[in-house]
Amino acid sequence: MATPIPGTFAPLRQAVFRMLWLAWLAANLTMWMNDVAAAWLMAELTDSATLVALVQAASTLPVFLLGLPSGALADIVDRRRYLAVTQLWIACIALVLAVLSLTGVLNAWTLLALTFANGIGLAMRWPVFAAIVPEVVSRQYLPAALALNAISMNASRVVGPIVAGALLASAGSAAVFALNALLSAAAFVIVLRWRRVPQASTLPGERLLGAMRVGLQFVRQTPALRALLLRAVMFFVQCTALIALLPLLARRFDGSAGTFTLLLAAMGVGAVAAGVVVPGLRRRWSAQQVTAVGVVLYGAASVTMAIASNLWVAAPAMVAAGMGWLSTANTLMVSAQLVLPNWVRARGMAVMQVATMGGTATGALLWGQVATWSSVSVAVAASALVAPLLLLAMARWTVRVPGDEEVQPSPAPVTPTAAFEVDPLAGPVLVTVEYDIDPERAAEFMEIMEATRQARLRLGTLQWNLMRDSADPSRFVECFMDENWTEHLRRLQRFTVADKKLREQRLSFHVGSEPPLVRRLIGTGSPLP
Repeated sequence: MATPIPGTFAPLRQAVFRMLWLAWLAANLTMWMNDVAAAWLMAELTDSATLVALVQAASTLPVFLLGLPSGALADIVDRRRYLAVTQLWIACIALVLAVLSLTGVLNAWTLLALTFANGIGLAMRWPVFAAIVPEVVSRQYLPAALALNAISMNASRVVGPIVAGALLASAGSAAVFALNALLSAAAFVIVLRWRRVPQASTLPGERLLGAMRVGLQFVRQTPALRALLLRAVMFFVQCTALIALLPLLARRFDGSAGTFTLLLAAMGVGAVAAGVVVPGLRRRWSAQQVTAVGVVLYGAASVTMAIASNLWVAAPAMVAAGMGWLSTANTLMVSAQLVLPNWVRARGMAVMQVATMGGTATGALLWGQVATWSSVSVAVAASALVAPLLLLAMARWTVRVPGDEEVQPSPAPVTPTAAFEVDPLAGPVLVTVEYDIDPERAAEFMEIMEATRQARLRLGTLQWNLMRDSADPSRFVECFMDENWTEHLRRLQRFTVADKKLREQRLSFHVGSEPPLVRRLIGTGSPLP
């Protein structure tokens, strides 16, 4: 009997997830309110389309630059404290913005600098929260939990602009930034109330640079993640034109802050609606189909916005844009979460974040320049015409999401011992495995060993080679190297059920009377004579 798929709101019945979700909602409110206030304030400070678009770039560029280090930190430090620090950082930046705005000394370049500083907080926050969600909900509830996160993001897209617009119209930008500071402080307190149970490990923690290397190596050796990254970059470059240039599009109507926030809120309404519907669609459609529909819908909405002459046309178009954006972006993120094992989840999602935000920053710069050279409407329409090309490019890269059982941890069956005391940092460690293979099956064996190469490198191995004995065509020697003894033991702990199955496939080719001979050679650090 198949396990029933939990409803969208089922994870909220879990107290820890509910508490963290509320903190996430507060954090998202501050993000959208800051974006609205900063974008509108920049439009008041300057008529330059490039500077207005740079607000979006300044907000997202730090995520592009710092995404991987923040993801590595989220995998190797206490995630509760790390998430709390990010909220405190954002609260402080919001307070500075409020004071400068209130005193009237805020100029365009200072606003860009502080928007960049706020983006640093976003770069720190997103990977750690992405890693926390699978920690507090089971894999069965993960799609629903991620859908709720999307609803939080986009409900705040509705509420945040409305609140920001009301404050902009009645009290000015300083009030928006002051409220952001209060909400970020509230999120900080909520996170501190979470009593996280630390994950015990007999091994010392990873070092930052080593953790970053392994994270990048995992992504590079995982074809499904590479395909998702390419899709994310292409989509976000294409879709950013409408969002980045929306303040200038809003000026075609009545030029008020209320019109701008109404259009943003309409987009949020569409995204929230899609957040409720998309989990159900994914039960009937493939991820490829959902993203294709989202891309087409967003492109059509962008064309409509480029030619719209009144709000009666523009507002429904923004609702459709929100539905298309959420359908595509959330499906890409859910697929990435399901591909990643827990030990590298924050790093993998950080790389995914770098791709999306890098695409967003690139798109903001690109379409801002196109708008400067031509017009805002031409830039938005041109971005929409890229959508068919995007669909053709996406079709080239297939994404296979592993089943539940494949990503379950299954540590290697052998815990290596040494005949002498080994310094945990001694290395490098060279491992050799000798196989006796039927020469007639050598081609099949080498196909399995290519999959083995990717698997070893995904888990952190530095180098890998497969050698064949020139004097004995049945003898193959697999050679791979770990950084040190601790990293060798850590790699063995990262084994999943899928890695175990691959090991069984390798062993099925071995025809020797004894198991393959395994040697672990530890570097002494002594120079050769």
